[in-house]
Amino acid sequence: MSASLNSRHVSAMIKQGFIPDQTFTFSPSRTFPSPPPSRTFPSPPPSRTFPFPQSHPQTLFQMMSQEHDRDSKLSVENRRKMQDRLSKLLEEPPFGGDVKLTVIARDGFRVSMNVHKSVLAEKSRYFAEKLRGENGISHSVEISDCDDVEVYVEAVVLMYCEDLKRRFRFMNEGVSAAIMFDLGVSSCIEYLEAIPWTEDEQKDVIAQLDDLQLHDSASEVLLRVSSDPSTTARADDIFMILISGVLQAKDEKARREMKELLSRLFKEDSSNNNSRIDVSKDTLYILCHKCISSLVLCLFEATAMEERPDRRALMSEITREADNIQWIVAILIGKKMGDEFVKIWADQRELARLHSKVPTIYRHEISRITAQLCIGIGRGHILVQKEIRFSLLSTWLEALYDDFGWMKRASRTIDTKLVEDGLSQTILTLPLLQQQAVLLNWFDRFLNKGDDCPNIQKAFEIWWRRAFIRHYSPEPDNSHLQITL
Repeated sequence: MSASLNSRHVSAMIKQGFIPDQTFTFSPSRTFPSPPPSRTFPSPPPSRTFPFPQSHPQTLFQMMSQEHDRDSKLSVENRRKMQDRLSKLLEEPPFGGDVKLTVIARDGFRVSMNVHKSVLAEKSRYFAEKLRGENGISHSVEISDCDDVEVYVEAVVLMYCEDLKRRFRFMNEGVSAAIMFDLGVSSCIEYLEAIPWTEDEQKDVIAQLDDLQLHDSASEVLLRVSSDPSTTARADDIFMILISGVLQAKDEKARREMKELLSRLFKEDSSNNNSRIDVSKDTLYILCHKCISSLVLCLFEATAMEERPDRRALMSEITREADNIQWIVAILIGKKMGDEFVKIWADQRELARLHSKVPTIYRHEISRITAQLCIGIGRGHILVQKEIRFSLLSTWLEALYDDFGWMKRASRTIDTKLVEDGLSQTILTLPLLQQQAVLLNWFDRFLNKGDDCPNIQKAFEIWWRRAFIRHYSPEPDNSHLQITL
């Protein structure tokens, strides 16, 4: 059997033997012997057809009738296939006992079989209770209103099976019964414990076992998904190890793959999972400070001795550390935790000073951090005071201007339009006089650098209209005036 179970399979197997069904009816009889084995299947009702002339356009009634006819044909075909499966199923056990067992579907379809009272009583506590009585009494048992006749029949067939675990391993259909079939239950539990589950199947298994309250027998099955309290308590330590491993990885391809994997896992929607264990804000900021300290050290060493033999490797380390910061900042922004980092980055004046002394080919990744923050502010994902926004631009805007051309040419992953829009929106959140100072400086720079400078003409236009066309003048505050009569 395939290692993957469909949800119907899992649900049906776990239910086996646990849910007593109140739709059983028993008719003991001392007078009439049990009828001979019966494996008859009533024919499905004939499908109804509506012959209409084809030379005229179809009416709505005609189209509905033909749709009904197609559905009826499909129903007949499904019923025929089910009858074939049941016929093969009923050939397996040595039926011919003293209990006539009839399984009736909700639509009236029924299957009858003569089974042994001794087998039912031995394998099912439910039947043992119901069939308790004197020997020689014939019984007629009906299980009515079944949602799936096949799984009820197969549960009875399994009572005649000697190696249930082996049977579960090779069968393709789900098994269910509303009878206390203890051997079947233990075999199902062993089977589920041994095979892999998909994530969808995992949900079904957990839900069914919780609903049935199996306790000890279920705990062994659920060990693969249950969290130890100590693991929960140490979750932040685990996240720290995983993220630090990515930051320090030696294989670049593996590092990129694990960055993408962890980013995707951290972004997973937790709105419907109140028990979610997530990486803490403190852990992420500890790692941010480590990366910034490492970046400052690399820049200081790179600018202190220009002719160092390992200078090229040191430059590559600058790029790597900047990329590490970008990754952590992206996680912070995604979790609405990025506000504090804007102030941290705005205060890195020594880092900004050292930045200007490093070749652009290596340092432009540092400016991408500034661009990342401007995009977050421009989209409303980062909420900081205007003083911090202006401090960010005061510290890093010149560096962003200097590196923008390289950012466009060297990186395929950066969306320059997104950077320009984010920068424009960030500038426009400042007080009007600060907008003016920033945009007049940009105007002069753009005239000299052209495409190597961010194009924020839209921000310039909006500032112009605010300042000269639709300027807002607050009403004078006259609350201090006193009127005397």
